[in-house]
Amino acid sequence: MTRIAVLVSGGGTNLQALIDAQGRGELKNGVIAAVISSRADAFALERAARAGIPGYVVSRKDYGSNREMTATLVEQLRGLEIGLVVLAGFLHILTEEMVQAYPNAILNVHPALIPSFCGTGYYGLHVHEKALDYGVKVTGATVHFVNEEPDGGPIVLQKAVDIREDDTPETLQRRVMEQCEWSILPRAVSLFCEGRLHVEGRHVKITEGAVWQ
Repeated sequence: MTRIAVLVSGGGTNLQALIDAQGRGELKNGVIAAVISSRADAFALERAARAGIPGYVVSRKDYGSNREMTATLVEQLRGLEIGLVVLAGFLHILTEEMVQAYPNAILNVHPALIPSFCGTGYYGLHVHEKALDYGVKVTGATVHFVNEEPDGGPIVLQKAVDIREDDTPETLQRRVMEQCEWSILPRAVSLFCEGRLHVEGRHVKITEGAVWQ
């Protein structure tokens, strides 16, 4: 079983989607072994506690730089024998030490169809505000591997939704979460744990059957 750590900073809606998928038996060959939050008051930690998942806090304000925080995270992840790191609303930039420790083993979910509306400064509600301001007709969510470039790693899965004439950033955010993020994030995690994701340059190939038996 692949031991999964979910990194969070807020309410933990995507964490809940993973917890629910695990409860339905949909995380094949994987188990959520830890939830690590950058804030002690994050509701995501309450979600973890209710599910019986150990929760930890690595607060950014306790460190002089993102690099120091990243080094602490890497040490803790290794101590917990984590095989997959999932960024689920984690609002801090991790330095290259994390990618070096977990090459092609960090998944992030982004609330847009990368390469649109992504990169530095594109997070949370800002992404949906930009999509509406631009006038695109469809948007969605992307799960990708994490590399040194913000939102720049190889794409694993994407799912789209239509934008409606009466959409606000808030209604669009909710629909993208419910119809896209909560669907493709557990799916991507399961595919990784099944050994079915193979990275070739910028391309992620999904094999038909599980590599690990």
